[in-house]
Amino acid sequence: MSVERADADLVREAGQGDREAFRELVERYQRRVLGVVLGMLHDRDAALDVTQEAFIKAYRSIGSFKGDASFYTWIYRIAVNLAIDWQRREWRRPVAEAPRGPAGEASGEDPIDRLQDESPAADPFHATSDHQLRERVREAIEELTPDHRAVILLREVEGLSYDEISRVMQCSKGTVMSRLHYARKKLQKRLQEFA
Repeated sequence: MSVERADADLVREAGQGDREAFRELVERYQRRVLGVVLGMLHDRDAALDVTQEAFIKAYRSIGSFKGDASFYTWIYRIAVNLAIDWQRREWRRPVAEAPRGPAGEASGEDPIDRLQDESPAADPFHATSDHQLRERVREAIEELTPDHRAVILLREVEGLSYDEISRVMQCSKGTVMSRLHYARKKLQKRLQEFA
């Protein structure tokens, strides 16, 4: 029976050169970080690259991590900043659509899919309507600025508190609340036909 070690212990050990401790942190958070980055970039290859780069940056600077925030807040901040930088570099290119599987469904984990009801639709009309809504939500989120996209995904998909988002985004809690309000209003306006 293995006992799960606390993040603080793993960070301390990784900071002392324990690669196994850092590997455990990566395994603990890589899916969640990838989900947020994928939600921001809508490009699986880019999201994988950005996520990998985030963990490499974290590994290289883990010895200087002060512990003022939790590890997951710190790694999210690194990943979100890298994703925003990627978006700014690629701003002229259209956002790539997630690869589609045989039935037209997005392959891989898309964080927007986590917003849907887990139970299968009882009839084809609801299934089609749910699919259309998810696609519209994806499109609407894609239209948001990188900062607004990040804050809506961190709050609504990842469930981070305003304080945690403030640390991730390196801005005040008031700015987080303002960005979240703006993003919600934009999404509400874009999705009003489904209300």
